[in-house]
Amino acid sequence: MPKTHEPFRSSSSKRLVLIVDDEQINRDLLGFMLDGTYDCLYAANGLEALRAIRKYRDTLSLVFLDLNMPEIHGLDLLKIMKSDPSLRQVPVMVITSENNAEVESLQLGAMDFIPKPYPQPEIILARARRIIELSEDRQIIRFTERDSLTRLFNRDYFFGYSHQLDLFRKDQPMDAILVDINHFHMLNERFGRSFGDEILRRVAEKLGESVEANGGIICRRDADVFLIYCPHGMDYEAAVKSASIHLGEDPLMPSGQVHLRMGVYENVDKSLDLERRFDRAKLAANTLRGNCVRSVAFYTEEMHQKEIFDAQLVDDFYPALMQKQFKVYYQPKYDISQRRPFIASAEALVRWQHPTLGLIMPGSFIPLFEENGLIPQLDRFVWRETAAQIARWKRQFGFAIPVSVNISRVDIYDPELTTFFQSILKQYGLQSHELRLEITESAYNDNADLIIQTVGQLRSMGFCIEMDDFGTGYSSLGMISNLPIDALKLDMMFVHNALRGDLDARMLKLVRDIANYLSVPVIAEGVETLEQAQALKDAGCDMLQGFYFSKPVPAEAFAELARTSSLPAGSDAEQ
Repeated sequence: MPKTHEPFRSSSSKRLVLIVDDEQINRDLLGFMLDGTYDCLYAANGLEALRAIRKYRDTLSLVFLDLNMPEIHGLDLLKIMKSDPSLRQVPVMVITSENNAEVESLQLGAMDFIPKPYPQPEIILARARRIIELSEDRQIIRFTERDSLTRLFNRDYFFGYSHQLDLFRKDQPMDAILVDINHFHMLNERFGRSFGDEILRRVAEKLGESVEANGGIICRRDADVFLIYCPHGMDYEAAVKSASIHLGEDPLMPSGQVHLRMGVYENVDKSLDLERRFDRAKLAANTLRGNCVRSVAFYTEEMHQKEIFDAQLVDDFYPALMQKQFKVYYQPKYDISQRRPFIASAEALVRWQHPTLGLIMPGSFIPLFEENGLIPQLDRFVWRETAAQIARWKRQFGFAIPVSVNISRVDIYDPELTTFFQSILKQYGLQSHELRLEITESAYNDNADLIIQTVGQLRSMGFCIEMDDFGTGYSSLGMISNLPIDALKLDMMFVHNALRGDLDARMLKLVRDIANYLSVPVIAEGVETLEQAQALKDAGCDMLQGFYFSKPVPAEAFAELARTSSLPAGSDAEQ
């Protein structure tokens, strides 16, 4: 029998339990049954019990609780514990002679019920062991199932619980929702990681309130992305508005607002796996990129058809490469420095001659392949095909017609880029100035130092570098003056906008002044009318490209154009 009721001081590995009973003999008897297996604490009334539970809540494995006690009744103590998140996880076994109190005790959070007088010690020990094991397993699950920052479910448990919702709510329409924070990486960059973490906690709290009120579940998938699975009918606009934090309301935070975007796949097809459902929600959310007006987008049948179409294109990519279904078209660039424009060079543009889908334009597959990491392989195919065609024309005409190929920003990060270009020059017997390289202005803003270093290496090899889409990347004048480029190529929309009014026309002249400062020619693309061609010539552009002269055409058609309008035979094509 225990000789003392001193507070817990043991360093043993035995679990700690609390025996709560106002009768000394009952405490001693139960303590005797448990003493060899557990370290025991004792309380003679409800108030003592509450103090002990709060003090030892992190190490307390089980409370044996009598109901009829002074100070605080056992049922009232259960209510207090249930309402306190820090005490709620402590398991309780109710011990009383009141048989009619069993249901209420269990409803208030008790895990088991033992009647008085006490049953055999083996029964009490077996039940205690089962409750403690269940409680510890539950605590481990609770610890691992939550994201440590936001306390929302993590991805794996979220998908597990979503599956359970489907099992037990088979006939209930459900929505899959994806939410992320617009430009979250910039918040981290500007204000620091701790600020970004606080934003995530606040957004998670507000979203969680909306989701819980609608009977759904929510997780933080990664970074600033949240997934929601809930019964159909949640007020999406209200949820986004509630969670779009107004920073100015907190004097300790920067001013402004955190904007969210939400993609909703309504009334999901439950035959799809959960990943696919949230992929559809993501497709809807992606339509809001750059949109400062709308915050919620819904998955549609059109998106579904595009999803199927995109999946087919990705699946067909490698067979298409092997079978050379990708065709290189050539759009001529006309030198307008003389009275009669003539073809001075060309741009290589890819098309996909699909065996069942017909001719597919690059706008349908280039962004898709960029997203799926396939674009470097396609680029290399185009570069090689273009080099081979330049060599054929060189033999056919007796001189080279330079052709420019596009280099994506992903290509720039390839350490083998310069080696690859050296190999195709050698393979097809070309000079470096005969294969020109177009790099978009925005690529220079991505990682300026690396881009400049790589482009500088290519230029030192003799390649002519054209800055493509100039006018869309917002380069500073100071930056442009340090870039290794040989030509400025104006973006199509910049050209069209610049020809609409006097102010925009003056922008063209400003670009011409920049080109003069850099001693490089100006190429304008997207020329569609005679009036545009004349205006661009008057503004000082050196070369023009567009449907007014010729659309992109196959190699054979380009050869016909070159026979009637090209550099004089024997010239070296603007070396």
